[in-house]
Amino acid sequence: MNEEPPSANRWRRFDDWDRRPLRLDNFALEDPDNGFCAMSGPHDPAPSALVRNGRIVAMDGRDEAEFDMIDLFIARYHLDPAIVEEAMGTDSLEIARRLVDLTTPREELVRLAHGMTPAKLAEVVAHLNALEIAFAYGKMRARATPGNQAHVTNAKDDPLQLAADAATAVAFGFDEIETTMRVSRNAWSNALACCVGAAVGRPGVLFQCSSEEAEELRIGMAGFTSYAETVSVYGTEKSFIDGDDTPWSKAFLAAAYASRGIKMRCTSGAAAELLMGFHERKSLLYLEARCLCMQRAMGVQGTQNGGIDGAPLAAAIPGGVRELMAENLIAVWLDLECASGNDARSSESEIRVGAKILPFLIAGSDLICSGFGSILKYDNSFNPSSFNGEEMEDYLVLQRDFEADGGLTPQGEDRILDLRTRAVDAISAVIAELGLGDPDPAMKRSVVYASGSDETRSYSPGQVAVISEAIRERHITVLDVIRALHVRGFIEEAANLLFIVKLRVSGDYLQTGALVRGGRVISAINDPNRYEGPGSGYRLTAERRREIAAIRGQLDRREVLRAEAAFEAAEAAVIRYRTMGPASAGSDPREIVVGISPAFGTRLFRTLAGHSLARVLAEIIAGIESGGGTARIVRLRHTADTSFLGLSAARLAGSGIGIGLQAKGTAVIHKRDRLPHNNLELFSNAPITTLAHYRGLGENAAAYARGESPEPVVVPQRGEALGARYHGRVALIYAIETSLTTDGATPEEIVLDFLGTAE
Repeated sequence: MNEEPPSANRWRRFDDWDRRPLRLDNFALEDPDNGFCAMSGPHDPAPSALVRNGRIVAMDGRDEAEFDMIDLFIARYHLDPAIVEEAMGTDSLEIARRLVDLTTPREELVRLAHGMTPAKLAEVVAHLNALEIAFAYGKMRARATPGNQAHVTNAKDDPLQLAADAATAVAFGFDEIETTMRVSRNAWSNALACCVGAAVGRPGVLFQCSSEEAEELRIGMAGFTSYAETVSVYGTEKSFIDGDDTPWSKAFLAAAYASRGIKMRCTSGAAAELLMGFHERKSLLYLEARCLCMQRAMGVQGTQNGGIDGAPLAAAIPGGVRELMAENLIAVWLDLECASGNDARSSESEIRVGAKILPFLIAGSDLICSGFGSILKYDNSFNPSSFNGEEMEDYLVLQRDFEADGGLTPQGEDRILDLRTRAVDAISAVIAELGLGDPDPAMKRSVVYASGSDETRSYSPGQVAVISEAIRERHITVLDVIRALHVRGFIEEAANLLFIVKLRVSGDYLQTGALVRGGRVISAINDPNRYEGPGSGYRLTAERRREIAAIRGQLDRREVLRAEAAFEAAEAAVIRYRTMGPASAGSDPREIVVGISPAFGTRLFRTLAGHSLARVLAEIIAGIESGGGTARIVRLRHTADTSFLGLSAARLAGSGIGIGLQAKGTAVIHKRDRLPHNNLELFSNAPITTLAHYRGLGENAAAYARGESPEPVVVPQRGEALGARYHGRVALIYAIETSLTTDGATPEEIVLDFLGTAE
């Protein structure tokens, strides 16, 4: 490195850090006066409540006459006067300990929560550290079986791609899918496309179209959607008024959804009030506790919280990510179904994103993400999620790593392609049958194979608007879509869509934590979370464990040997190993013995770097000879260990210098009088060892034989995670090598015939 420092008087490591994705994140100083306070704010009220004649007449430092509309709503509809005295009179630290105490039943804690004010709830969870919050969340969540929810959107609002991506998301196991639009008037087309796509492959996936509240309700009443979660709730009165709403108007809207058999959750999350400028100098957690108490008071099934749109701002404040966990805990403590955030991407740092999801993955959640971007980031019309289509396999591997059920299941390429083709054909048939358009084969084909909308040649947003307005103006409903699917021969998809419509009539999925698996509703009613310590609560079945473990690219011994066999013929064309009988000790002081491993050239034919073994031997021999030495090849069958290969070779060499060489490319220079693992030079990073390095190894071996001390050959590395990339294969290769060893086996003299030049 001869470059001049990029700036004077600065440790250059800071320049390195400046180039990390983390430095794209904003970080804010704690400033309670301006609302930048995660928990336990100095302006938060002290918990208090006064009951008189069965009526809450004071709460959290305010008399009834001073209540704002949120206080009033909570006092009238959340707090149970019969429990208030007991709950508010119990020490907050004692209640916090009960949250992580296995002997205190969940039901008892839920009962107490119904007598606690927002300030009390916030004070209790503030006593818990991040680990304790995660543990308590695992204990307190409502439904035992974890689930997940996906975003399905694209940058063009293309209905063909929406249907294909919805079917793909369903295949990966998402229980709910959610869409929104780049162009608001495309809502009806998006809704139609996603409900068709969600019916491909399996029945029972719930769907919502996030739009303007009145429009969203109309789409729901037309039967296209089966749940709603965008009824937003805020923690200050001014925030409500800014949106022309009140807790009562939100409750009325929630009831309207429920009356039509549509599953209903509210949305709230830390920092929303701070973003709107109406934080009233209160901490994020206190304001969110108010939101959650209101939601319970409304009687909704659950909540989508954990920051949501405000998550990046919450994460910018000290303790903000812990606060997001804490508000999720309050939600489930209040017995609300919880779609636990992990929605809007809160950081550019993949380390921070992975760390944020982990507590929920291992604790489980009703819906671990309230919007996993099943599509690529640029197609996510909600803005990028914590996890997106690019990171889907990372998430699948996290499930496998921790044996934790994150609600998803790996899928093979053929199945995904079949489902995408089926979904595009189905939505095209519906569009044609309803007289909305006639997608041609080129449009359909471009969508089936596309990873994102940059690759499609289908509908533009303007063309979609024509379709969407026609759906709305002609009053097309889900029954028209079901009929169109049936007429065009998509019988299974028509039945799957009709199944969801029937569920809306029965109302079975209007219970807390309801989702549909295997054609059956499961919820907190028939699948309650009863975690009581080791051996209790949700556990992976053997079948589910096999599903989660079945990710792409897994190696086994058979696969390694199959891959090696592909190179056998090419190696046989350039080198022949002739076994000449037992090898004896040499006497030539120029002689250097190269000891090769048992599987070298017999079962294994390429180094981890992909070099032909013939080329590696040729380079080592050339290096030895260029240094004035002579090379002799010996196959060792009593060991496959690099050090012992080298030491054994050295003890046979007339010079006392030997080279040990494994088939995977690890090599060592050894001397006969040294301890086994005290070698002269070692090439331990075979995947990045070049042919030039092997030649240098031979040259140095010759120099040692001359009694010199050459400059060691160093294989440079740039911090690659070589263990992660290769150790699985290395272990399998080494097992193949050791399976060919025999204790006390005599070394074999090998004569090489080079027949040509290997690639």
